[in-house]
Amino acid sequence: MFDAVAFAGGGNRCYWQGGFWEAAAPLLGLKPAMVVGVSAGAWSACYSLLGLGRRVNEMVAEGCSLGRRNFEWRAWRSEGSPWPVSLMYRSLIEAIIDETALERLRQGPDTLIGLARKPRRLPLSLAIPLGIATYQIEKKWRSPVHPRGGRALGFRPEFVQVRDLASPAELSAALMASASVPPFMPVGRIGGMAALDGGLVDNVPTEPLLPVEEQGGRTLVILSRLYRAFPKVKGRTYIQPSEPVPVGQFDISNPAGIRKAYEMGLRDGEAFARGAGAHGV
Repeated sequence: MFDAVAFAGGGNRCYWQGGFWEAAAPLLGLKPAMVVGVSAGAWSACYSLLGLGRRVNEMVAEGCSLGRRNFEWRAWRSEGSPWPVSLMYRSLIEAIIDETALERLRQGPDTLIGLARKPRRLPLSLAIPLGIATYQIEKKWRSPVHPRGGRALGFRPEFVQVRDLASPAELSAALMASASVPPFMPVGRIGGMAALDGGLVDNVPTEPLLPVEEQGGRTLVILSRLYRAFPKVKGRTYIQPSEPVPVGQFDISNPAGIRKAYEMGLRDGEAFARGAGAHGV
C-alpha cells in the first residue's frame, strides 16, 4: 500500500507513532521498502519494525515511575548531566538493540536515520543555540510541517543507513546523535564529526521519499503533533494524532502520559486503517 514511510521527531510524543504502527500496520499490510526517521521518530521506526512497540512503551512508563525529576543537580556528578533523560534514553536503546535486533533491522526495509551537520562557518558553540532558537521561533510563528530556517542557516541533512552499521553500539550512537538537542541530549559524533538532531534541518524527514514519489510510489508520513495544513505532494499521505499528545518531549515524570500516547496511537491507527480500507486507499 505504501512504498516508503517517514517517522517525524517529537520526543515522547513519538510513542503515539508506536501505537499507530502497531494498530495500522497489520490492518493495512504495511511492508514498505524504505523507512526513514529522525530524532525520537527514528527510535519509533526501529522498535516498530521489530514489533516491540508495546514492550518499549511499558519499559519507558516504568522508568518514568521511579520518581526522578526532569532536572536533578545531583545527577550532574553521578551521570555527567543534570538532565536524566539522556542516560535513560541511551539505556533504553541499549536494552532493546542487541545483535539479533540489529540483524533483523538489516534484513528489513532500507531504514535511514536522519542527522544534522552544523553550518560549516559556525563553531558548534554558536551553531547549537542558533539552530534551536531558529527552529523554536519558526515553529511558534508559522508552524510549518517542513521548516526552512535550519537550512537557511547552513545546517545540512545526512542519513545513516542501518544496513551499513556494524554493531548495536553503532546503531545506538546513530539514534542518540539523531536526537542530540543540547543541553537535554549530548552532542553526537558520527564519522568523527559532530552530529545533531536531524530536526534542526527538518523534523519531518521526507527528503529520502522524493525519489520514490517521483517514480509514482506512495508514501506515508507519520507525524507526532498537530498541524493546521499539510503540503500537497502527489503520492504522499500525512497522518497526525487526533488530538494533542499529552506528554512533554523530554518529560520523564509522566508515566500516565507515556501510556496514553501509545493508547491514542492504537486508536488512531485503527481508525486510519479502517478509513483507508473503506476508501480503497
